[in-house]
Amino acid sequence: MTVPRILVVLTLVGLAAGLATHSSLRLHPSLSAASQGATRAEAPTAKAVAAANAFLATLDSRLKAKTQLELRNDLRARWSNLPTGVVMQADRARSGGPFERNGVGLGELTRAQQDAGLALVAATLSRSGYQKVLDIVNADQVLEGTSAPARAPGNRVRFGRAEYHLAILGTPSASEPWMIQFGGHHLAINVTLVGRNSVLTPSHTGAQPTTYTLDGRTVRPLGHEEEKAFALLTTLTPAQQKDALLNYKVADLVVGPGDDGKVIQPEGVRASGFTPDQKDKLADLVSEWVGILNDAEASSRMADIRASLSSTYFAWSGPTTKEGGAYFRVQGPTVLIEYAPQSTRGDDGLPNHIHTLYRDPTNDYASRLAKR
Repeated sequence: MTVPRILVVLTLVGLAAGLATHSSLRLHPSLSAASQGATRAEAPTAKAVAAANAFLATLDSRLKAKTQLELRNDLRARWSNLPTGVVMQADRARSGGPFERNGVGLGELTRAQQDAGLALVAATLSRSGYQKVLDIVNADQVLEGTSAPARAPGNRVRFGRAEYHLAILGTPSASEPWMIQFGGHHLAINVTLVGRNSVLTPSHTGAQPTTYTLDGRTVRPLGHEEEKAFALLTTLTPAQQKDALLNYKVADLVVGPGDDGKVIQPEGVRASGFTPDQKDKLADLVSEWVGILNDAEASSRMADIRASLSSTYFAWSGPTTKEGGAYFRVQGPTVLIEYAPQSTRGDDGLPNHIHTLYRDPTNDYASRLAKR
Protein backbone atom coordinates (compact mmCIF):
# COMPACT_ATOMS: atom_id res chain seq x y z
CA MET A 1 0.00 0.00 0.00
CA THR A 2 1.35 3.44 -0.91
CA VAL A 3 0.83 6.16 1.67
CA PRO A 4 -0.89 9.21 0.10
CA ARG A 5 0.70 12.60 0.62
CA ILE A 6 -2.19 13.70 2.79
CA LEU A 7 -1.46 14.48 6.41
CA VAL A 8 -2.98 14.65 9.83
CA VAL A 9 -6.78 14.32 10.02
CA LEU A 10 -6.72 12.24 6.86
CA THR A 11 -4.82 9.58 8.83
CA LEU A 12 -7.38 9.35 11.60
CA VAL A 13 -9.35 6.29 10.61
CA GLY A 14 -6.21 4.42 9.62
CA LEU A 15 -4.74 4.91 13.08
CA ALA A 16 -7.95 3.81 14.72
CA ALA A 17 -8.09 0.73 12.52
CA GLY A 18 -4.57 -0.13 13.58
CA LEU A 19 -5.62 0.22 17.20
CA ALA A 20 -8.35 -2.33 16.66
CA THR A 21 -5.86 -4.96 15.50
CA HIS A 22 -2.78 -3.70 17.38
CA SER A 23 -0.67 -4.72 14.39
CA SER A 24 -1.09 -2.71 11.21
CA LEU A 25 0.90 0.51 10.97
CA ARG A 26 -0.57 1.58 7.65
CA LEU A 27 -2.40 4.87 7.41
CA HIS A 28 -5.66 5.20 5.51
CA PRO A 29 -6.68 8.35 3.58
CA SER A 30 -10.22 8.48 4.98
CA LEU A 31 -11.87 11.00 7.27
CA SER A 32 -13.78 9.99 10.39
CA ALA A 33 -17.30 11.33 10.78
CA ALA A 34 -16.20 13.33 13.80
CA SER A 35 -13.29 15.02 12.06
CA GLN A 36 -15.44 15.89 9.03
CA GLY A 37 -17.57 18.05 11.31
CA ALA A 38 -14.65 20.23 12.41
CA THR A 39 -14.11 22.89 9.76
CA ARG A 40 -11.37 25.48 9.65
CA ALA A 41 -13.97 28.20 10.05
CA GLU A 42 -14.83 27.09 13.59
CA ALA A 43 -13.05 28.67 16.55
CA PRO A 44 -10.59 26.24 18.18
CA THR A 45 -12.50 26.08 21.47
CA ALA A 46 -15.83 25.49 19.73
CA LYS A 47 -14.24 22.69 17.72
CA ALA A 48 -12.84 21.11 20.86
CA VAL A 49 -16.16 21.34 22.74
CA ALA A 50 -18.06 19.77 19.86
CA ALA A 51 -15.48 17.00 19.47
CA ALA A 52 -15.42 16.31 23.25
CA ASN A 53 -19.19 16.03 23.45
CA ALA A 54 -19.25 13.79 20.37
CA PHE A 55 -16.66 11.50 21.94
CA LEU A 56 -18.41 11.34 25.31
CA ALA A 57 -21.69 10.49 23.57
CA THR A 58 -20.12 7.28 22.24
CA LEU A 59 -19.24 5.98 25.73
CA ASP A 60 -21.33 3.95 28.14
CA SER A 61 -21.50 4.99 31.79
CA ARG A 62 -18.49 2.90 32.84
CA LEU A 63 -16.18 4.26 30.16
CA LYS A 64 -17.47 7.80 30.61
CA ALA A 65 -16.69 7.62 34.35
CA LYS A 66 -13.12 6.63 33.49
CA THR A 67 -12.77 9.33 30.85
CA GLN A 68 -14.36 12.42 32.38
CA LEU A 69 -12.83 13.50 35.68
CA GLU A 70 -12.84 16.57 37.89
CA LEU A 71 -10.54 19.46 37.02
CA ARG A 72 -8.35 19.26 40.11
CA ASN A 73 -4.72 20.13 40.72
CA ASP A 74 -3.76 16.57 41.64
CA LEU A 75 -5.45 15.10 38.58
CA ARG A 76 -4.18 17.58 36.00
CA ALA A 77 -0.61 16.91 37.22
CA ARG A 78 -1.08 13.15 36.73
CA TRP A 79 0.86 12.56 33.52
CA SER A 80 4.04 10.76 32.56
CA ASN A 81 6.36 9.76 29.73
CA LEU A 82 6.73 6.25 31.13
CA PRO A 83 5.13 3.12 29.62
CA THR A 84 2.07 1.39 31.03
CA GLY A 85 2.92 -0.71 34.05
CA VAL A 86 5.71 1.54 35.28
CA VAL A 87 4.55 3.55 38.27
CA MET A 88 6.02 6.99 38.93
CA GLN A 89 5.52 9.71 41.53
CA ALA A 90 2.47 11.78 40.66
CA ASP A 91 3.75 14.97 42.29
CA ARG A 92 6.94 14.47 44.24
CA ALA A 93 6.86 17.94 45.74
CA ARG A 94 3.43 17.49 47.31
CA SER A 95 1.79 14.08 47.45
CA GLY A 96 4.52 11.72 46.34
CA GLY A 97 1.86 9.11 45.54
CA PRO A 98 1.99 6.49 42.79
CA PHE A 99 -0.50 6.52 39.94
CA GLU A 100 -1.53 5.21 36.59
CA ARG A 101 -2.61 7.59 33.85
CA ASN A 102 -5.92 9.42 33.83
CA GLY A 103 -8.59 8.42 31.38
CA VAL A 104 -9.53 5.51 29.20
CA GLY A 105 -7.05 3.40 27.23
CA LEU A 106 -7.55 3.38 23.48
CA GLY A 107 -7.36 -0.39 23.59
CA GLU A 108 -10.58 -0.42 25.62
CA LEU A 109 -12.54 1.35 22.90
CA THR A 110 -14.34 0.24 19.77
CA ARG A 111 -13.24 1.58 16.41
CA ALA A 112 -16.01 4.20 16.40
CA GLN A 113 -15.04 5.35 19.89
CA GLN A 114 -11.38 5.51 18.87
CA ASP A 115 -12.33 7.63 15.86
CA ALA A 116 -14.23 10.06 18.07
CA GLY A 117 -11.49 10.21 20.71
CA LEU A 118 -8.73 10.87 18.19
CA ALA A 119 -10.92 13.49 16.50
CA LEU A 120 -10.95 15.31 19.84
CA VAL A 121 -7.15 15.27 19.98
CA ALA A 122 -6.96 16.50 16.39
CA ALA A 123 -9.44 19.31 17.12
CA THR A 124 -7.08 20.91 19.66
CA LEU A 125 -3.89 20.72 17.61
CA SER A 126 -2.47 22.03 14.37
CA ARG A 127 -2.22 19.78 11.34
CA SER A 128 1.53 19.36 11.80
CA GLY A 129 1.16 18.99 15.57
CA TYR A 130 -1.37 16.18 15.20
CA GLN A 131 0.86 14.47 12.65
CA LYS A 132 3.74 14.63 15.15
CA VAL A 133 1.51 12.96 17.74
CA LEU A 134 0.60 10.20 15.28
CA ASP A 135 4.27 9.68 14.43
CA ILE A 136 5.13 9.29 18.12
CA VAL A 137 2.30 6.81 18.68
CA ASN A 138 3.29 4.82 15.60
CA ALA A 139 6.90 4.70 16.84
CA ASP A 140 5.66 3.11 20.05
CA GLN A 141 3.73 0.54 18.04
CA VAL A 142 7.00 -0.34 16.29
CA LEU A 143 8.64 -0.66 19.70
CA GLU A 144 5.89 -3.00 20.88
CA GLY A 145 6.41 -5.22 17.87
CA THR A 146 10.17 -5.44 18.32
CA SER A 147 10.27 -5.72 22.11
CA ALA A 148 7.32 -8.02 22.87
CA PRO A 149 9.08 -11.30 21.94
CA ALA A 150 11.92 -10.52 24.36
CA ARG A 151 9.70 -9.77 27.35
CA ALA A 152 9.25 -12.31 30.11
CA PRO A 153 5.74 -13.78 30.53
CA GLY A 154 3.67 -11.66 32.87
CA ASN A 155 5.74 -8.52 32.34
CA ARG A 156 3.31 -5.61 32.75
CA VAL A 157 5.34 -3.15 30.68
CA ARG A 158 3.49 -2.71 27.40
CA PHE A 159 3.97 -0.39 24.46
CA GLY A 160 1.87 0.44 21.41
CA ARG A 161 -1.23 2.39 20.45
CA ALA A 162 -3.60 0.49 22.72
CA GLU A 163 -1.73 1.80 25.77
CA TYR A 164 -2.38 5.50 25.09
CA HIS A 165 -4.96 7.15 27.33
CA LEU A 166 -7.42 9.98 26.77
CA ALA A 167 -9.03 12.00 29.55
CA ILE A 168 -11.28 15.04 29.84
CA LEU A 169 -10.92 17.02 33.06
CA GLY A 170 -13.90 19.21 33.83
CA THR A 171 -16.90 19.88 31.60
CA PRO A 172 -16.29 20.87 27.96
CA SER A 173 -17.19 24.55 27.81
CA ALA A 174 -16.76 27.56 25.56
CA SER A 175 -16.16 29.79 28.59
CA GLU A 176 -15.21 27.79 31.71
CA PRO A 177 -11.83 26.04 32.20
CA TRP A 178 -11.45 22.38 31.22
CA MET A 179 -8.64 20.16 30.05
CA ILE A 180 -7.77 17.40 27.58
CA GLN A 181 -5.01 14.87 28.28
CA PHE A 182 -3.71 12.42 25.71
CA GLY A 183 -0.64 10.39 26.46
CA GLY A 184 1.31 7.21 26.75
CA HIS A 185 4.94 6.17 26.44
CA HIS A 186 6.96 9.22 25.34
CA LEU A 187 3.90 11.40 24.97
CA ALA A 188 1.91 13.65 27.28
CA ILE A 189 -0.29 16.22 25.56
CA ASN A 190 -1.96 18.48 28.13
CA VAL A 191 -4.26 21.13 26.67
CA THR A 192 -6.10 23.46 29.04
CA LEU A 193 -8.90 25.48 27.47
CA VAL A 194 -10.22 28.70 28.99
CA GLY A 195 -12.61 30.56 26.74
CA ARG A 196 -10.82 31.27 23.47
CA ASN A 197 -7.44 30.42 24.98
CA SER A 198 -5.69 27.06 24.64
CA VAL A 199 -2.57 26.30 26.67
CA LEU A 200 -0.34 23.33 25.75
CA THR A 201 2.07 23.53 28.67
CA PRO A 202 3.34 21.41 30.25
CA SER A 203 3.61 18.77 27.55
CA HIS A 204 6.10 16.01 26.76
CA THR A 205 6.98 14.80 23.28
CA GLY A 206 9.48 12.00 22.76
CA ALA A 207 10.18 9.07 20.49
CA GLN A 208 11.38 5.48 20.61
CA PRO A 209 12.67 4.48 18.16
CA THR A 210 13.92 7.85 16.95
CA THR A 211 13.70 6.69 13.33
CA TYR A 212 11.55 3.99 11.74
CA THR A 213 10.14 2.98 8.38
CA LEU A 214 6.41 3.05 7.70
CA ASP A 215 5.12 1.80 4.35
CA GLY A 216 8.40 2.55 2.65
CA ARG A 217 8.97 6.03 4.07
CA THR A 218 11.38 7.03 6.80
CA VAL A 219 9.76 8.68 9.82
CA ARG A 220 11.64 10.78 12.39
CA PRO A 221 9.04 12.13 14.83
CA LEU A 222 11.47 14.67 16.31
CA GLY A 223 13.77 15.08 13.33
CA HIS A 224 13.01 18.77 12.78
CA GLU A 225 13.81 19.58 16.40
CA GLU A 226 17.30 18.10 16.07
CA GLU A 227 17.97 19.64 12.66
CA LYS A 228 16.89 23.14 13.67
CA ALA A 229 18.96 23.03 16.86
CA PHE A 230 22.09 22.13 14.89
CA ALA A 231 21.28 24.79 12.30
CA LEU A 232 21.30 27.36 15.10
CA LEU A 233 24.43 25.96 16.75
CA THR A 234 26.43 26.13 13.53
CA THR A 235 25.68 29.85 13.11
CA LEU A 236 27.09 30.74 16.53
CA THR A 237 30.49 32.40 16.64
CA PRO A 238 33.26 30.69 18.64
CA ALA A 239 32.60 33.10 21.52
CA GLN A 240 28.85 32.42 21.41
CA GLN A 241 29.43 28.66 21.31
CA LYS A 242 31.71 28.96 24.32
CA ASP A 243 28.91 30.67 26.23
CA ALA A 244 26.30 28.16 25.02
CA LEU A 245 28.24 25.02 25.96
CA LEU A 246 27.63 23.82 29.50
CA ASN A 247 30.68 22.46 31.33
CA TYR A 248 28.77 19.47 32.66
CA LYS A 249 26.73 16.62 31.23
CA VAL A 250 22.95 16.74 31.36
CA ALA A 251 21.70 13.16 31.37
CA ASP A 252 17.94 13.74 31.13
CA LEU A 253 15.22 16.36 31.52
CA VAL A 254 15.86 18.79 34.37
CA VAL A 255 12.23 19.90 34.69
CA GLY A 256 10.39 16.77 33.62
CA PRO A 257 7.20 14.98 34.67
CA GLY A 258 6.54 15.45 38.37
CA ASP A 259 8.61 18.65 38.49
CA ASP A 260 5.80 21.20 38.29
CA GLY A 261 6.89 24.47 39.89
CA LYS A 262 10.60 23.64 39.86
CA VAL A 263 12.74 26.71 39.14
CA ILE A 264 16.11 26.58 37.38
CA GLN A 265 18.42 29.44 36.56
CA PRO A 266 19.02 30.34 32.89
CA GLU A 267 22.29 29.08 31.43
CA GLY A 268 24.02 29.30 28.08
CA VAL A 269 24.26 32.10 25.57
CA ARG A 270 21.77 34.96 25.74
CA ALA A 271 20.00 35.81 22.50
CA SER A 272 20.36 39.55 23.09
CA GLY A 273 23.66 39.26 21.20
CA PHE A 274 22.24 37.22 18.33
CA THR A 275 22.07 38.44 14.76
CA PRO A 276 18.61 38.69 13.18
CA ASP A 277 19.27 35.39 11.39
CA GLN A 278 20.26 33.68 14.65
CA LYS A 279 17.13 35.01 16.34
CA ASP A 280 15.02 33.69 13.47
CA LYS A 281 16.63 30.27 13.82
CA LEU A 282 16.01 30.27 17.57
CA ALA A 283 12.35 31.20 17.06
CA ASP A 284 12.03 28.54 14.36
CA LEU A 285 13.38 25.95 16.79
CA VAL A 286 10.91 26.98 19.49
CA SER A 287 8.06 26.76 16.98
CA GLU A 288 8.49 22.98 16.78
CA TRP A 289 6.92 22.76 20.25
CA VAL A 290 4.65 25.81 20.23
CA GLY A 291 3.32 24.88 16.79
CA ILE A 292 1.84 21.61 18.05
CA LEU A 293 -1.12 23.64 19.28
CA ASN A 294 -3.81 25.00 16.97
CA ASP A 295 -2.57 27.61 14.51
CA ALA A 296 -4.30 30.62 16.06
CA GLU A 297 -3.01 29.99 19.57
CA ALA A 298 0.46 29.01 18.33
CA SER A 299 0.74 32.26 16.38
CA SER A 300 -0.17 34.28 19.47
CA ARG A 301 2.32 32.35 21.62
CA MET A 302 5.12 32.80 19.11
CA ALA A 303 4.48 36.55 19.05
CA ASP A 304 4.87 36.65 22.85
CA ILE A 305 8.05 34.58 22.73
CA ARG A 306 9.56 36.69 19.95
CA ALA A 307 8.84 39.84 21.97
CA SER A 308 11.11 38.58 24.75
CA LEU A 309 13.61 36.73 22.56
CA SER A 310 16.48 38.95 23.67
CA SER A 311 15.96 37.65 27.22
CA THR A 312 16.00 34.02 26.04
CA TYR A 313 18.95 31.64 26.54
CA PHE A 314 20.22 28.74 24.45
CA ALA A 315 22.28 26.08 26.25
CA TRP A 316 24.03 22.98 24.91
CA SER A 317 25.50 19.96 26.71
CA GLY A 318 27.45 17.31 24.86
CA PRO A 319 29.13 16.82 21.48
CA THR A 320 28.63 19.43 18.79
CA THR A 321 28.10 16.80 16.08
CA LYS A 322 24.77 15.25 15.17
CA GLU A 323 26.06 11.77 15.91
CA GLY A 324 26.82 12.65 19.53
CA GLY A 325 23.30 13.02 20.84
CA ALA A 326 23.59 16.29 22.73
CA TYR A 327 21.15 17.84 25.19
CA PHE A 328 19.92 21.39 24.61
CA ARG A 329 17.66 23.84 26.38
CA VAL A 330 15.81 27.03 25.42
CA GLN A 331 14.80 29.19 28.36
CA GLY A 332 13.06 32.55 28.30
CA PRO A 333 10.56 34.51 30.40
CA THR A 334 7.59 32.46 29.15
CA VAL A 335 9.19 29.36 27.64
CA LEU A 336 11.27 26.43 28.83
CA ILE A 337 12.13 23.70 26.33
CA GLU A 338 14.40 20.73 26.91
CA TYR A 339 15.64 18.12 24.44
CA ALA A 340 17.36 15.09 25.97
CA PRO A 341 18.49 12.13 23.83
CA GLN A 342 18.65 8.85 25.73
CA SER A 343 20.35 5.51 25.26
CA THR A 344 19.48 2.06 26.55
CA ARG A 345 22.68 0.64 25.02
CA GLY A 346 25.06 1.67 27.81
CA ASP A 347 27.29 4.71 28.21
CA ASP A 348 28.95 4.23 24.82
CA GLY A 349 25.75 3.58 22.91
CA LEU A 350 24.20 6.06 20.52
CA PRO A 351 20.84 7.55 21.57
CA ASN A 352 17.89 5.39 20.60
CA HIS A 353 15.12 7.46 22.14
CA ILE A 354 14.41 11.09 22.98
CA HIS A 355 12.72 12.99 25.79
CA THR A 356 11.57 16.59 25.33
CA LEU A 357 9.60 18.92 27.58
CA TYR A 358 7.77 22.17 26.84
CA ARG A 359 6.72 24.46 29.70
CA ASP A 360 5.64 28.03 30.30
CA PRO A 361 6.81 28.82 33.85
CA THR A 362 4.27 31.63 34.03
CA ASN A 363 1.27 29.74 32.68
CA ASP A 364 1.52 25.95 32.98
CA TYR A 365 -2.01 24.48 33.12
CA ALA A 366 -3.27 27.99 32.19
CA SER A 367 -2.55 29.11 35.76
CA ARG A 368 -2.70 32.78 34.74
CA LEU A 369 -6.17 32.29 33.28
CA ALA A 370 -7.79 29.83 35.66
CA LYS A 371 -6.93 29.47 39.33
CA ARG A 372 -7.49 25.98 40.72
